[in-house]
Amino acid sequence: MVTIIGGGIAGTPLAAALAAGGHRVTLYERQPAGRGGQFLVLDGRGHRALAELGAPLDRLHAVSHPLTGLRIAYAGASERTRETTEHRLYFRSDLVRVLTEFASGTTARLEYDTPVTDIDPETGVFYSGVTALETDELIIGADGTDSLTRARLEPDRIAEYAGQAVVYGTTDTPVRLDSAPSVLHFNGRLGDDIWPASTVGHFWNDEVTVWFTRITQPRVPAGALGDHPVAAWAETIRASAPDLAHLVEPLLDATETVHVVNARNVPLDTARAPSEPIVLCGDADHAITPAAGVGARDAAEDAHAIWQAIMTGASPAAAMAARRATVLAERGAQAAYARARAAERSAARS
Repeated sequence: MVTIIGGGIAGTPLAAALAAGGHRVTLYERQPAGRGGQFLVLDGRGHRALAELGAPLDRLHAVSHPLTGLRIAYAGASERTRETTEHRLYFRSDLVRVLTEFASGTTARLEYDTPVTDIDPETGVFYSGVTALETDELIIGADGTDSLTRARLEPDRIAEYAGQAVVYGTTDTPVRLDSAPSVLHFNGRLGDDIWPASTVGHFWNDEVTVWFTRITQPRVPAGALGDHPVAAWAETIRASAPDLAHLVEPLLDATETVHVVNARNVPLDTARAPSEPIVLCGDADHAITPAAGVGARDAAEDAHAIWQAIMTGASPAAAMAARRATVLAERGAQAAYARARAAERSAARS
């Protein structure tokens, strides 16, 4: 009944939940199961969506690290800490592995290492090379920011560079820093935009130390993305955070390899209204810069909305239209808050 393109944080639990509910599901994923990636933080809403889909919370908790707070300390602004009991930090590969194990325990047909290379949006026929793939009456495109499904449905809706490169690092062994453990810390410099001009984030406990930096700069060329020796980016990182040497240097010294991505958004203001038989979800439909911190949650909530629609006989396209409205409203509120705080800082300087 349902074909899902993409085996990530949206597609995999959706396939599992639908199969557990008695639906015939086939999932195609171009990469092998258990692939890697950077780390991410999932909040309470994301966990509740996954739990209602049937994902095993005990296994998710076992592979993740609980946060006790989120601390924001940008130069020239007041420091604030938000306590939390619902946020957890994951390596993406660990999260996807648990979700894949969940799906593997159902009747879902999981076709990993099977790239979908072309789609006929008129007929719904999918191809892997010259081979036509078996599809069903409903197709869910959950194939990420560079979605082929979206490219065929809406060729003009292209992922846009969000103005920042993001460098992710994990130290070779845990590093005890002069900051509170189990807290996700954000330091850096604010800018005139709604996002900070530069950010150095870090999290540490007795088991792991991870960090990232977001740098406002031109788009990184494709050949410079992915994994690189930390030395290739060390000077750029230092230059972006000259006042944070006490934090940056221990992290650089203990890290061998970094992972580099361009922050990107998939615009929603020009999106075609969702319609069956092909429906987009997750990053394929509305990816947002990592600075927003909600991409994984959005993917899980999209999957939950589509699952609920199918299980109750409602329209998955209508469910995603409602999800888009929610996403746009939340992003608008976040942007308005950031602009108000920027105006306050500007007034204080004048």
